[in-house]
Amino acid sequence: MKAHSTFLKALYVFMAVLLVSIVYWYSFQRQVTLPEMTVQEKKERFRDLVVPAVNKVHKDLMKQYRNTSDLLQSGGSAKKIEKLKKEYGVTSDEQLLMALKPHHRSITIAQAAMESSWATSRIFLEANNMFGVWSFDENEPRLAALQKREGKTVWVKKYPSIDASIRDYYRTLARGDAFKDFRMLKMKTSDPYKLVTKLDRYSEKGGAYGEELATIIRVNNFDTYDSQDGIEP
Repeated sequence: MKAHSTFLKALYVFMAVLLVSIVYWYSFQRQVTLPEMTVQEKKERFRDLVVPAVNKVHKDLMKQYRNTSDLLQSGGSAKKIEKLKKEYGVTSDEQLLMALKPHHRSITIAQAAMESSWATSRIFLEANNMFGVWSFDENEPRLAALQKREGKTVWVKKYPSIDASIRDYYRTLARGDAFKDFRMLKMKTSDPYKLVTKLDRYSEKGGAYGEELATIIRVNNFDTYDSQDGIEP
């Protein structure tokens, strides 16, 4: 009788552990799915999610850029300027302004559309990752991509919000050596169709990537958002 009771207790413990494991797997491993939508519905949902967030981040970055420009002209707060230069990995005032100046919203929105499949991709739904930004730090929140590269797992960053994803995207373009030409041209022109030609190193598509971005901007009239930017070349 005692052996039977012990067996039942062990069975209950096993079933409880199994149930917890199933709940854990279902909660953290299942893929988020969306209801079927028309192309128009998908684009409208994308605009509702992304455009307000881009507007907010762009406004904050523009304020930082202008404040820093004013500080450089007045010669004030050298300590703050040096801290920013260290943060963005630059040595001159000119390089700092190139890093801080946000490019037009049309480009940001077009890249978000392309990289997140209009806010329907798995890495967006499960990680708020709008731009396919990879993770190389095992200690930061991240998500394993479904496809591997040369047999190795590809990790993408996991963000707490869409805003955080957009801010990190701007930071990536502001710091990466691959986007130096993009930053330089950004100071000379406010034409998004010229600027996207310098984003060929963002994707394995190379030059075709900029052409696709230009098409997305043109077809969806994303350049209408640029009239609000107040960016002068």
